[in-house]
Amino acid sequence: MRTSILLVTALAGALAFGAAPQARAAEKGDIDCKLHYSLTGWSAIYKHTTGRGTVICNNGESMPVHVSAKAIGLTAGKWHIDHGIGRFSDVHNIHEVLGRYAQASANAGVVKSGEAQVLSKGPVQLALAGGGEGVNLGVDIGAFQITR
Repeated sequence: MRTSILLVTALAGALAFGAAPQARAAEKGDIDCKLHYSLTGWSAIYKHTTGRGTVICNNGESMPVHVSAKAIGLTAGKWHIDHGIGRFSDVHNIHEVLGRYAQASANAGVVKSGEAQVLSKGPVQLALAGGGEGVNLGVDIGAFQITR
């Protein structure tokens, strides 16, 4: 009986100590954040895009942001994207979405314009999708930046 009590006590203690790190890990776990944005841009070898958006996370936090992209390549055009949506992965804090993301894209559009691309900034990934109007054609490489 004494052995059973010691085993139960040891097991309860191990579970209590083991549960504390798991609770902290759950608190620091990934959050689901999305970027709702609109932007306008032009390109003639050099690509320049600017716009505004809002980052909204499933933990209730939100933040207005400015988005911009600068790239170089074989591109030409002028366009705007309305009601674009981006989804972040591997985010633990809303402020981790801020910064410069590596970007490479190929695009083509006449009248109806659109974009779909995946960008990365260290472990954080951002998948963008949006539609709008304009004329654009080309391939480029550059950076997409999100600031407050």
